[in-house]
Amino acid sequence: MLQRQYGRRQRGISLVGLLFWGIFLACAGVITAKVVPTVMEYYTIQKAVDKIASGNPATVPAARAEFDRIKQVEYSIQSISGADLEITKENEKVRISFAYNREIDLFGPAFLLLKYEGRSR
Repeated sequence: MLQRQYGRRQRGISLVGLLFWGIFLACAGVITAKVVPTVMEYYTIQKAVDKIASGNPATVPAARAEFDRIKQVEYSIQSISGADLEITKENEKVRISFAYNREIDLFGPAFLLLKYEGRSR
């Protein structure tokens, strides 16, 4: 009976396994911390575009100027300007669409490319 207790192997995580998972989670946390602000910027742009389209601006320059005014207030919008918006009219309703890319520097020559695009509702 004594030998049976000593013959059992211990279970758990080894030091190498702990280091691997620690490094993996740290890298995932850094990437998440770099991606979240770009996602928040996308939702801010989407909200601004929806607000402008719901106001049904009379001209394309008026819509672009309104976006630039919103951009001055919303500090998180950095990727596009009013000139980057594509503004059309469908069924007497203004439709505004946008698309842009964001590069996130990971390490050395490695980058993460995020492509965002959206359209007013």
